[in-house]
Amino acid sequence: MKTALITGSTSGIGYGIAEAFVRNGYNVVINGLGDPDEIEQERAKLENLGDGQVIYDPANMLKPDEIAAMVAKAEKTFGSLDVVVPNAGIQHVSKIEDFPIEKWDAIIGINMSSVFHVIRSSFAGMKARKHGRIIAIASAHGLVASPFKSAYVTAKHGVLGLIKTVALEGAEFGVTANAICPGYVETPLVKGQIADTAKARNMSEEEVIQKVILEAQPTKQFVQVEQIAALALFLASDQAAQITGSAQSMDGGWVAH
Repeated sequence: MKTALITGSTSGIGYGIAEAFVRNGYNVVINGLGDPDEIEQERAKLENLGDGQVIYDPANMLKPDEIAAMVAKAEKTFGSLDVVVPNAGIQHVSKIEDFPIEKWDAIIGINMSSVFHVIRSSFAGMKARKHGRIIAIASAHGLVASPFKSAYVTAKHGVLGLIKTVALEGAEFGVTANAICPGYVETPLVKGQIADTAKARNMSEEEVIQKVILEAQPTKQFVQVEQIAALALFLASDQAAQITGSAQSMDGGWVAH
């Protein structure tokens, strides 16, 4: 049985990816923030969906030693680590001249540097086993920019450069590295932002969705978590063995402009 580790997987996109891997027969390591009792309930719920085991690790994505320990725990518990999905991320929106330095450091640390640390800790084992799948959850903002998101855009562009380098280093060892670049995804966090924006701008929630949130996406539809999870599963499969170093857009046509 194969094992997948997904960071930032106690909610949102990461949780959806974890659910898909559990349903498809993987052992899964989840990681992220939240109330311990609620996380345990979610872990148990996930484990009941498949035949594999689901464990939780609270590694802080700003602490490389905790990330390395999480990877080591996964390898020791399950005997191997076949798939890593660096997904954890945070966001802050501000003008460059007003951007808080601590927010810049945290976004670069969690959205970009933690991706490196997850890969660094798991790469040797994958090369030794001649098999591995690295699937970073980047963003359409890894390919194009938006104003007031300097740290996020910088981090996601950096992730794509890292993935290309990792793909080259893993190519002769059966290790692939790819990034998924979603547009706006319908998650509980985004739904909350829609309600807040509607109040702030005196607009209906539907107007916010179409004229603010989805303005950049020609399909005018949210990307669904299940769609991202399905792509991650494919990239982890044997059928995707020759896909490496790629940025897979799933953004309703955003970057086709």
